Amino acid sequence: VLYSFRRCPYAMRARLALAVSETMCDLREVKLANKPQAMLDASPKGTVPVLVLPDGTVIDESIDIMRWALARKDPERWLERDDRDVIATNDGAFKRDLDRYKYPDRYGSDPLAHRAAGMDFLAQLDARLATSDQLCGAARGVADMAIFPFVRQFASVDRDWFDAQPLPHLQRWLAAHLASPLFATIMVRHAPWAPGDPPQRF
Repeated sequence: VLYSFRRCPYAMRARLALAVSETMCDLREVKLANKPQAMLDASPKGTVPVLVLPDGTVIDESIDIMRWALARKDPERWLERDDRDVIATNDGAFKRDLDRYKYPDRYGSDPLAHRAAGMDFLAQLDARLATSDQLCGAARGVADMAIFPFVRQFASVDRDWFDAQPLPHLQRWLAAHLASPLFATIMVRHAPWAPGDPPQRF
């Protein structure tokens, strides 16, 4: 059972790995303002994604869901194209700046300062992508799939501004992932789940 929220970048990257590994799940789309008790019972921290395995094991960190799914089946060999350090930077400093750029009222932050700080990380990604199609070589891997949903979110805050930035390699990379059949597969809209609903296969 996968508890997910369509637009959450953490949930997106978990769904990407589950989809490419052909891991069949009962998808339970969560309304964040009304989280189902079954999800909170499984993972009291109350964030998506949450994966509940048939034996009752709970995996409630998105990167752990990715690695678990790919360890079972990795047809594109994503795990061979990994970079734990750049993923950690994405999940740490960049995510902090992204939140404070996107939600300045929530954090009482200066959005332009955090946008500038986030751009430092994006410039590093752009430099990497100047010499290869993906972050760890010619083919997409776990590093790309773990990071691109967050770049997508950053770009969407002010898309006209983002498109005008000197990040040609990153913009090409992002556009290709957004246009991919895999991304379309994991972004299908589902109604919020309620107890008693029939299974929604993913």
